[in-house]
Parts: sequence; structure tokens; C-alpha cells
Amino acid sequence: MKIVASSPEDYIAALPEERRSIFSRLRETIRENLPEGFEEVMIYDMISYVVPKSVYSPGYHVDPSLPLPFINIASQKNFIALYHMGIYADNKTSRWFVEQYPQHSASKLDMGKSCIRFKNIDQVPLELIGELVKKISVEDWIRIYEDARNGETRTRKK
Repeated sequence: MKIVASSPEDYIAALPEERRSIFSRLRETIRENLPEGFEEVMIYDMISYVVPKSVYSPGYHVDPSLPLPFINIASQKNFIALYHMGIYADNKTSRWFVEQYPQHSASKLDMGKSCIRFKNIDQVPLELIGELVKKISVEDWIRIYEDARNGETRTRKK
């Protein structure tokens, strides 16, 4: 389900009615818990939370014209997706999330390297997502990202 929108509000307005409420609550949970310095933007047709170029001028190595991505949320055909780059790049954060998930949701965790898929929109663990969002500051994310890019540490899952 590709949604082309120029703002987060337009994105949510374009969602099927049954997804708007939970998606709005997911967005609000992220915004309320996001450490200072991250910015909400639209990138790759998703609502994205990034380190702005004014804070990290090199930008994203895949496309240096873009800010450094951290979290994205999207409505896919069969699920709501939360892409969290910290889960991909930092084993400690990933392990914490996997351990905590069963205490917050009756649904089985469906997770890829950075993508958490919520097929049952009534089982999105907003409190846990809020805790996850708080775990990595802008400064921490830049350090984790640069370490991974430079090969200085291998915190990523293999």
C-alpha cells in the first residue's frame, strides 16, 4: 500500500479508516517520546524521524542529500510497519526489545532486521514503543551509525 503524501497529516488522512486511529496513536507515541534533536519528515513515502542535516551534515551514506534516518512508520498492505534503525545496528537494544515484547503484546513478535510488523492493529504495544524510542539519543545514534559505517564495532546482528 503505497501512500504518496507531502506531510504526516496527509499520510494519515490517506489511510484506510480502520488504520487511522492506531496509526495516529503510534505517531503520537513516537513524537512524545522522541529524544530532542530528531525531526519528523516525509522520506521514502513514509513518516520518518531523522537526524537533520543541520546536526549531522554528512547525511545518510546511501544518499548523502538525505538526513540520517532513525525511525520510519508506514502502512503496508497487510501490516503497519515500524522501522527502527537502532534495533538493526545495536544488539543491546534489539535484545531488550525482543525480551520485553511478550510482556506488552499477546501477538507473536514479527520482526526483521529493522522492521517490526504489526498485523493485528489491536495489539500494537504503544507503551513499549515509547520506551524503545527513548532508548537512543541523537548523539548515541550518530555514534552507533558512524561506528558501524567505519567497521569499528560490529553491533549489528549477523
